[in-house]
Amino acid sequence: MTARIGVVTFPGSLDDRDAQRAIRLAGAEAVALWHGDHDLQGVDAVVLPGGFSYGDYLRCGAIAAQAPIMHEIVAAANAGMPVLGICNGFQILVEAHLLPGGLIRNEAGAFVCRDQTLRVENATTAWTHGFEQGDLITVPLKNGEGGFIADAETLKRLEGEGLVAFRYVDVNPNGSLDDIAGLTNERGNVVGLMPHPEHATEPGFGPDTPSAMRSGVDGLTFFRSVIERTLAAV
Repeated sequence: MTARIGVVTFPGSLDDRDAQRAIRLAGAEAVALWHGDHDLQGVDAVVLPGGFSYGDYLRCGAIAAQAPIMHEIVAAANAGMPVLGICNGFQILVEAHLLPGGLIRNEAGAFVCRDQTLRVENATTAWTHGFEQGDLITVPLKNGEGGFIADAETLKRLEGEGLVAFRYVDVNPNGSLDDIAGLTNERGNVVGLMPHPEHATEPGFGPDTPSAMRSGVDGLTFFRSVIERTLAAV
């Protein structure tokens, strides 16, 4: 049996094809989903990809969070379906209230593009259980509005309940509070992060590692984790 993972395309999506390729490299079937539809086509999990959905008007992800497909995704996520939001997808998850907090303009006021070291803080989610807690991974990052914010009470809850999924290491590229790079919900099926694991899935095209240039494939673990979790649930 092959897991089927949907990737939503919004107007302005840039990394939907990259996410589809990552899914195929991990061993699942990638299913293209359209923002204007109400049909999830029976997928086992969903990826909200990076880009500039609806031109990032109002706030990044604010319009996309109201797209027809998101009504189905919110309901499915609340019922336990794994959902991964990458960069703009993370912003959409926050705007859809599937994850808390907010994402604002980078602290330095500039777009940032770099290979980013992350520490895995929660290795129990549908998308991260292939890691060990404390693992250091390298994933490309590219964003202009990736600064994570939340009020003091929310931050205390996120830290106290283990809902921080990833944290920036060495460099905080966008001024995120508590160096937060990604979150999970309480159930562990919804994960959002600003860096791009789909860009670290194929030798020759990933981040540099001590072994070789462009050899980093840490992102594959995200997709292999959810494949294993969804197949185990069948």
